[in-house]
Amino acid sequence: MMRPIVALVARALPFALASSLPITIPLGLDLYLPVPDSNLLTVDRIALGERLFEDRRLSSDGSISCRSCHDPRHGFGGSTPVAVGVFGRRGARNVPALINRGYGRAFFWDGRIASLEEQVLMPIVNPEEMDLSVAEASARVGLSVDDLSRALASYVRTILSGNSRYDRFLHGDPTSLTSEAQAGLQVFRRSGCQACHVPPTFTDERFHNTGVAWRPAEQRFQDEGRFLVTGRRGDRGAFKTPTLRDVAGTAPYMHDGSLNTLEAVIDFYDQGGRPNQNLDVEIRPLHLSPADKHALVAFLHSLSGTIQAGRSR
Repeated sequence: MMRPIVALVARALPFALASSLPITIPLGLDLYLPVPDSNLLTVDRIALGERLFEDRRLSSDGSISCRSCHDPRHGFGGSTPVAVGVFGRRGARNVPALINRGYGRAFFWDGRIASLEEQVLMPIVNPEEMDLSVAEASARVGLSVDDLSRALASYVRTILSGNSRYDRFLHGDPTSLTSEAQAGLQVFRRSGCQACHVPPTFTDERFHNTGVAWRPAEQRFQDEGRFLVTGRRGDRGAFKTPTLRDVAGTAPYMHDGSLNTLEAVIDFYDQGGRPNQNLDVEIRPLHLSPADKHALVAFLHSLSGTIQAGRSR
């Protein structure tokens, strides 16, 4: 099903770094937001994309919109372990947060899509999500497939989060981080978290096996992740690094929503993930003290910022 759809909207996208945008880039983010020449941001296109993002006609039974899963109250992510689509159908993976995805280089947990213009159509056609053909979706809203794709992608590019306490601390306000959060920042750096969760977006946009999908008793991966895209053995059980921005509000965590709290996530990594033959070289036992763990949670809370979407100036 995917190939004909991609053929309709996928084309070489020469990226231009836009220095003049109809949006304001929040403190802490790169001031140059990558925007394809074929889909420059305009006020009208962003506004149309925002309306489409909330339009339930894009689902087969008219019950859900993009916003139904990507909730602004949760970093434009989900609050359930896995996505729940039309007719109560359940997906296999957690709904990723959309904040700062305009800076992304790969989309979905397995990185199978390379542009937002392609990505925004995939939930519409997915039988476990909105279950509607792009032809029917475009007919329902009176747009061409390209216009539907460009508008939704434009709106998603405006979903940004910055101006967090962490950002203000880096920009010269020493009072914006508590002493515990500052200690947590040091734990974050010395424990190697920053190797994958790279500022300013707090993701390296790469794929890592941390053992979440490995089932030791069965000696198999419940979800083979990136391998399903590349076919490379070393990619079995690898998933894209999620952003840590606004992470305090995007529980549950991991690609399968299997961990409910930040404390549980920290314990998981402190123990060295879940050993398997493809475990990433960066994953090892951390031997954090209880004080270290509390400080790390405090730091992660400091990454909650001001989330904006749509035209902001």
